[in-house]
Amino acid sequence: MCGAPQSPDADRELVLTRLIDAPREKLFRCWTDPELMKQWFAPLPWTVTHAEMDLRPGGASLIVMKSPEGQEFPNPGIILEVVKNEKIVFTDAYTKAWEPSAKPFMTAIVTFEDEGGKTRYTARALHWNAADRKTHEEMGFHEGWGQCADQLAALAAKI
Repeated sequence: MCGAPQSPDADRELVLTRLIDAPREKLFRCWTDPELMKQWFAPLPWTVTHAEMDLRPGGASLIVMKSPEGQEFPNPGIILEVVKNEKIVFTDAYTKAWEPSAKPFMTAIVTFEDEGGKTRYTARALHWNAADRKTHEEMGFHEGWGQCADQLAALAAKI
């Protein structure tokens, strides 16, 4: 068998990792301050027109993205775990107050780790099945989340 061993969930998981030249406190703030989220969370030319984050387990989140053509896409979800300056876990499996969504797609785990005076930023998207993972990858997960990571890094450098 060649190559690195895969995790048991590799067929359902997408991962993006970057070493960002900013302290994790600034990255965490960009992820949790709705006004800052609007500045980086959608890959340009898309924008975020509305952002809400109730940062506690069970708290609701709502991110509304707007396409270049003007169509809005609301993304409601629930926060599952928050460890200040270290981790944020959220899912679209629920829309609010433990109300199941019509079609759960993923749970995201975002971590911030100190590494050589910079921050190792890792975003993991865990899907319910391999087909959803494939769909997300084909939608441009690596390109879109990568562009957003670049935008996040640029914003963190300015605040």
